[in-house]
Parts: sequence; C-alpha cells; structure tokens
Amino acid sequence: MFEFDSNELLHIGVSMVVVAVAFSVGSLFQSKDAFLANFPIILVGVGSGFVLHELAHKFVAQRYGAYARYQIWESGLAFSLLMAIFTAGRFVFAAPGAVYIYSPRITRSQNGIISVAGPLTNLAIGTLFLVSAPFASIGYLQTMAFSAASINFFLGFFNMLPIPPLDGSKVFAWNFAAWAVLIILLAIPTFFLF
Repeated sequence: MFEFDSNELLHIGVSMVVVAVAFSVGSLFQSKDAFLANFPIILVGVGSGFVLHELAHKFVAQRYGAYARYQIWESGLAFSLLMAIFTAGRFVFAAPGAVYIYSPRITRSQNGIISVAGPLTNLAIGTLFLVSAPFASIGYLQTMAFSAASINFFLGFFNMLPIPPLDGSKVFAWNFAAWAVLIILLAIPTFFLF
C-alpha cells in the first residue's frame, strides 16, 4: 500500500508549482500574457515529469519494504528560481526536493533500481507525449504535448548526470551499462529534437 501524508502532498504540490514557474520564466521576459499562456502548458509537463518521476522512486522503494517520503529542499527550490531568472529561462536547475528513503536493508542493486525508476519514467512519458503530439488536432494540445515531452526528456537527462546526489550517481555506481544506455536515450531527444 502506497502511503502519503498531507504534509508530503503539500511538498509535492509546492515543488511542482515552483518548478513550473522556473520553466516558464523565459516567457515572463517576453510579456506577462506570454507567461500566463505558457504556464498551464509547462505545468502539464512538470506535473507529468517531476511528480511521476518522484512517485516512481517512492513506489519502487516501498516495494522493497522501505519507508519513502518526498521532502522539499528549500535551497534547491530557491536555486531553481534564481537560476531560471538569471539565465532568462535558458537553464533550470530542477532539484526542488527528493524522495528520502529510510531502510537498513536496501542493497546497492536495489538502490540503483530505485534511482533508475524516475528517469525511466521520464523517458516513457516523454516518448508517449512525443509520439502522440502529431495526432493532436488542436494546436494548443500539440504544443502542450511537445512541451511535456521536452520537459520529461530534460528532467530525465538532468537526473542521470553522475553527480551526487542526482539519480545518475547511484545508477552509475550500480550498473554502468544501464546508466550509459539511459543517459544516451535521454540525451538524444533533449539535445537534438527540441
């Protein structure tokens, strides 16, 4: 049974909104109207990419019998916004918090599998949005699908960087081949499709 408390749901919601604002900052430099039009589109991408990424970690950890809980990282939230503002939205440091796992029995292999679950989720969701985008009959929905795909691929790639405490450092330590394949699969759409 997957459990949440109201405080954890609040942390997830606040993080999602702050990351969506950070990804939308570039349009704020254009105009307030551009920001207001772009924000709901970005929110879909962040909601699918960030929230489901973190929930994947939580659910896999709980399957291994661990206690897992999402918590905000206040410094990460602030840095996300500041980096987006200072780069006029060209770069977002998307690390507003993390799923903290508490268990004395998690092995390196299990930790690697828990860590890879988030970026794999981003790859799957990004691919689903990318494949479905051309079939959207309304231009707004097509823009939303392409945006959600782009955000998912970027979040997955960013998290696979082998820098602690990012997921990539744990996956790299667990299985180099899995890390290499996944980071390449995420890098291709991140850098060559959008």
